[in-house]
Amino acid sequence: MARTTVINPPGRLPLPAWREMWEAREVFTRFGIRDLKLRYRQTALGVIWVILQPLLSAGIFSVVFGQIANLSSDGVPYFVFSFAGMLAWTLFNGIVSRAAPSLVNNQALVSKVFFPRLLVPLSSVLSVLVDFLVASALMVVLLVVYGITPGVAVLTLPLWLLAVVLLASGIGMACSALMVKFRDVAYIVPFAMQTLLYASPLAYSLSEVGSNVRWLFDINPLTWILEGFRWSLLDLAQPALWQMAATAGVSVVVFVGGALIFSKMERGFADVI
Repeated sequence: MARTTVINPPGRLPLPAWREMWEAREVFTRFGIRDLKLRYRQTALGVIWVILQPLLSAGIFSVVFGQIANLSSDGVPYFVFSFAGMLAWTLFNGIVSRAAPSLVNNQALVSKVFFPRLLVPLSSVLSVLVDFLVASALMVVLLVVYGITPGVAVLTLPLWLLAVVLLASGIGMACSALMVKFRDVAYIVPFAMQTLLYASPLAYSLSEVGSNVRWLFDINPLTWILEGFRWSLLDLAQPALWQMAATAGVSVVVFVGGALIFSKMERGFADVI
């Protein structure tokens, strides 16, 4: 039976064609696998870099903030405290940094082949999640070595993981669409990520933040996520209920907003990319 495709003009709310994306899910998988292969091709250490990067960062943070600055880690060994934060940060940073230039990097396909283009930035999630799972195995080893037993809060870890993916994907989709028209985004994203790295309680405890600037951290969604990650993994203090609710709300709103921005600008991609 022949299949008929009806193309309708976009409505007031340019929602993505989710059914069309589901039917083209193989494209999503192939983009993700290709990203993994290209990233570690012709590297001497290969996938070991997935563990080495957060490991070295956590080590540096432990020396600078734990030994030199002598900041608190809420009673947890500083290295484990830093590495737990690096897990969440690496996932967030990886999705945003890889999704943002994805359309420009695949401009030949975008301009010549028809497929749901939203799958291009979203495919970054797949490859970065693989990296996260590998690094998480080391996190388990560290918990065993240091004798840290997560509490019942560990059951909420998938929810915090979902929040990171939604938040980062929403930002990544918006940035990828904007970069097609404004290549300045390629310079803004790395700077913004570097700023967020130190403007979030990643390498230090939130208790070390002065009261005069605490409100800046309280309105930062990454603060909520980092506190939630550490609560679930290290059995530290539970985040405030409003932060947990805000994490869910903001993550969904940013994801939907990013998808809407992408869909709104998608029709002009082939003309300007």
